[in-house]
Amino acid sequence: MTTKIQKWGNSLAIRIPKSFAVAVKIKEGSDVNLKIEENKLVIYKKKNRNLKLEEFLSKVSDKNIHKEFSYGKPRGKELL
Repeated sequence: MTTKIQKWGNSLAIRIPKSFAVAVKIKEGSDVNLKIEENKLVIYKKKNRNLKLEEFLSKVSDKNIHKEFSYGKPRGKELL
């Protein structure tokens, strides 16, 4: 299939035919990734991962953990 690249603000846009969108299960608002492979533009649907707490915590290291931060003394019922 052939289509035209069009200007959209300061960017360029391409229309995706409905049959293609249905085939790869994307719709308006879907997140996609763009990649260049062997001088070709590849668009693929971003995987929707529901990570478990253990998976998130496994990414924490001494390099990316923040230090403790104080907001001051309690002012209400924070300690209850």
